[in-house]
Amino acid sequence: MNSSNTSISKTGLETLQWFIFLLASSVALPIVIGSLYEMNFIEVAGLMQRTFFIVGAASLLQGLLGHRLPIMEGPAGLWISIFSVMAVTGAQQGMSTGETLRSVETAMLFTGGFLVIFGVFRLAEKLLPLFTPLVTGSFLFLLTIQLSGTFLEGMLGIQQEVEAIHGTEAILAFLTFFIVLGLSIFGKGWLGNYAVLIGIVIGWISYSIFVGNEPSQTVDVAGFSVPEWFAWGVPNMDWGVVPIAFITAVILLSNVVASVVATSQSVYGKPSYSSSQINRGSTVLGVNHGLVGMFSAIANVPLATSAGFIKMTGQTRKRPFLYASGLLIIVAFFPPIVAWISGIPAPIANAAILATFVQLMGLGLSNVASEPLDSRRLTIIGVSYLFGIGCMFLPMEVFAELPVLIQNLASNGLLVGTVLVIVLEQCWRETGKSRPA
Repeated sequence: MNSSNTSISKTGLETLQWFIFLLASSVALPIVIGSLYEMNFIEVAGLMQRTFFIVGAASLLQGLLGHRLPIMEGPAGLWISIFSVMAVTGAQQGMSTGETLRSVETAMLFTGGFLVIFGVFRLAEKLLPLFTPLVTGSFLFLLTIQLSGTFLEGMLGIQQEVEAIHGTEAILAFLTFFIVLGLSIFGKGWLGNYAVLIGIVIGWISYSIFVGNEPSQTVDVAGFSVPEWFAWGVPNMDWGVVPIAFITAVILLSNVVASVVATSQSVYGKPSYSSSQINRGSTVLGVNHGLVGMFSAIANVPLATSAGFIKMTGQTRKRPFLYASGLLIIVAFFPPIVAWISGIPAPIANAAILATFVQLMGLGLSNVASEPLDSRRLTIIGVSYLFGIGCMFLPMEVFAELPVLIQNLASNGLLVGTVLVIVLEQCWRETGKSRPA
């Protein structure tokens, strides 16, 4: 009986921690998109509700039918870049924000279509030779570089309207960061296993005491509501987004492979994947993109940060992850709960997520270093990282005179760096090695 109770309580706590991780990873980016497209509070609240629903549904589908690993499907940093670029290019073309958002819907639907084709017709496995340890490791490394700035800004309390560090918020955020990191490294037993949950709880309580909760905006919300379909309107049939959709689909395959490799390394102790697993993952990711397009949310991808979370907490079981995904779907139907959960202070949520990036960065570097770093590989890394990371620091305005497709590609440092690693490694073959068939 005691063993049964212990198992239930353990599953409950692991489910709660996965649930908090899913929430913390989902809260920040809808607010960023809302600010980018000048959405009001009600529109942001609706986007948050739809994001929670899609994150839960997409994670559940992948866990049951796709790659079948405990990997969160969350708002993608790659898509945040695309949202940002299309906001600028749309304004340059005289499009309203509504028209631009409908074009983004179209891009997500086309990307989903390509991913389904890759998976159903087993084209994904044909592309697997492209995703070497150097590529997957570089993707994970560049991903942490690209997103670390966003999460660090959130920790410091920097917003687009007020570009100044909020001292108290920043101190509490760093306290949360080091609590999560310290417990994960030095904590024994349950202290290490529930580092993220403990860190967020302590951070949230401290924030309430020293900063206070932000005054909530009062709006009339129903106690129960279904997430709205096509909240941004019916998608525009903008054929100009097809090239970027195709390239994004290929890059997202590297995201799938990198996430599966990193998570399998955290769960099983060694990186591994199968062709059928990647085909299923690609197909379900395509279906998820279709759902995102229909529900006007931010396109999801398998978040490699899940591997950092698993490695940090030691939670390798899939069942609590599936329970947490299902719980998030249920919560999305209750706007008052969504509004309350959204009250997790952004600096605290960002700090907890950034702490998992330490493990993710380590996984990326270990993948890169899994093969001898000879002059060829070091040159490929150097060129790709210099241009990829360099593009992350360039302001959007410098690409204004280029064609829209080039703008969408060149302004995304993660995309540029990953493509360069793939192209250089395929064009510059090792002596004595033949090209993969």
